[in-house]
Amino acid sequence: MTAALAEKHTDTVAEPARDTPPPTVRRRRRERAFDDVPRWQIYVPLGIYLLFTLIPFYWMFLFAVRPTGSTSLMPWPMTGEHFSKVWNERSFAVFFQNSMIVGVCTLIATTLVALAGGYALARFDFRIKNGFMLALLCSQFIPGALMLVPLFEIFKNLQMINSLGSVVIAETVFQLPLSIILISGFIKNVPATLEEAAWVDGCSRFRAFCAVVLPLLRPGLIAVGSFAFVHSWNHFLFALMFLSEQDKQTIPVGLNTLIGADSVDLGALAAGGVIAAVPVVIVFAFIQKWLITGFSAGAVKG
Repeated sequence: MTAALAEKHTDTVAEPARDTPPPTVRRRRRERAFDDVPRWQIYVPLGIYLLFTLIPFYWMFLFAVRPTGSTSLMPWPMTGEHFSKVWNERSFAVFFQNSMIVGVCTLIATTLVALAGGYALARFDFRIKNGFMLALLCSQFIPGALMLVPLFEIFKNLQMINSLGSVVIAETVFQLPLSIILISGFIKNVPATLEEAAWVDGCSRFRAFCAVVLPLLRPGLIAVGSFAFVHSWNHFLFALMFLSEQDKQTIPVGLNTLIGADSVDLGALAAGGVIAAVPVVIVFAFIQKWLITGFSAGAVKG
């Protein structure tokens, strides 16, 4: 009787397992369902989206390389007069240098501070931790324009008006909340046991972090740093408010100077836009692999 009850119990427990397909079967079913979708339903929307994305860039490139007065829809014959004009006559060489300084400094400052803050949130427990995380999230709803007057007064008292340092500090402060949250999430996905093993081997916390955790955070750090660089490179408001002299202005402010009250030099404006877009395109071309994997950084196989 006992054997019969045990057999009945085994059959009762094993029955649901036969009704549920294994993960490999479910994955194959999803792949088969995706293969059954007509290819035009995928490629047509992607093609339309690509056209809407590339046509403005082509139009800007066309005005930049087309001779003045030409109405051709093809970039031929090509000319570099507009690039020469904005680079030499409109001080875009200075604007480019200033934007590069602001972008690189913002990238470094944001990454270092976010790394320290994200590690503290991921590895330590303290009383106001949840409140601090909530404050970081809520800060994302505050427009930068609301902080212009207080920031201007602060930088004025610190005698930092008309210096690139003021723009770097402002950009870093507004990039930090989201960067800290992202880095904290990446560090949480790195098992703490890896650090503990390094401590047992005699490493200090800082050395264990640099040797064990930091290499695993490379995709996340690249993603956070690239966002900080691109945002500071394209941001117009802080540079307009805190920089008054022409030799301290950045590319977004320089592009604004090409728009006159009565007329606009479309060729020079388009050439300046191409110059402004080149560094961003190069950055994303080199880091696209890290940028994609950055959203799943920290996944460790045991």
